[in-house]
Amino acid sequence: MSTIFAPFIWLFNRLEDLVSWILITFHDLLSPVFGATSGWSWSLAIIGLVIVIRILLIPLFVKQIRAVRNMQAIQPQIKELQKKYADNREKLGQEMMKLYRETGTNPFSSCLPILLQAPIFFALFRVLQGIALNKPEGIFANENNLILVDQAREALVVGVPIYATLINANETPSIPATISLTIFLILFMSATTFITQKQLIVKNSAPNNPMVQQQKILLYVFPIIFAVGGIGFPIGVLIYWSTTNLWSMFQQFWVIRNSPTPGSPAYDVWVKRKEEKQRKKGITPEPEKSAEPEQPPAPRQQPKKQPRGKRKKNGGKK
Repeated sequence: MSTIFAPFIWLFNRLEDLVSWILITFHDLLSPVFGATSGWSWSLAIIGLVIVIRILLIPLFVKQIRAVRNMQAIQPQIKELQKKYADNREKLGQEMMKLYRETGTNPFSSCLPILLQAPIFFALFRVLQGIALNKPEGIFANENNLILVDQAREALVVGVPIYATLINANETPSIPATISLTIFLILFMSATTFITQKQLIVKNSAPNNPMVQQQKILLYVFPIIFAVGGIGFPIGVLIYWSTTNLWSMFQQFWVIRNSPTPGSPAYDVWVKRKEEKQRKKGITPEPEKSAEPEQPPAPRQQPKKQPRGKRKKNGGKK
């Protein structure tokens, strides 16, 4: 069994090396300004980690936007298939896969940024946990870097260690400060998750889209999951996830403002803004062709082959 998981364990260990290397690199750059044992040096190093990861994920974010648009566009066709093959799940699955191929839609592309961030999230969790337990992970375990583990253990953010959690608050130098900071960051992380999801649903989704109802469920589920799970997250992980939420919020705001989904409220605002700019330039605004979501090209219907006898009969008619 261990042989099967060996490649995954090796990859995860390399990810821990990468995460710890980025943290140490930013810490080395910030130490001359804030000090080697400053909580700000380590907190800003975690924010630097977010920036590096999110820049690397920009191409996947673009794919995610396209995937969401395509999924919204083909929802009417999916609904028709679900009605048609309600009693035949195998046939429904085959037809759905066929529709995805013909329209160039990948339903999993919308999840890629989150899925790829999850291993990084757990790698950071392990690195910070190693600091808390004085059992260094990643390149912190190198003999030359052991001093950094001691510096990280001494680092305090408003009197709270970066490895502290709400659960182990009684093991920190200041219990009230730890409880206050972790609760604030948990609420902030959950709130930014909610706002980011709501921004996407309210502003960038067509009102009559069936997919919106499914998204509304996730709108409340994700913040609850983060709020409950957050009690076991170290301060450093809470800083990481809160920062990545802020990045997502502003990145999404830019996309919704400049490239909204047709048929959405944001699209109507974009059209009005575009017309206003044209009027200021003395150009008569041209009406938009359609505010409805762009539908992918329908699969080509092959003409049905007629029986030979019927073809002869039709051919004989004048």
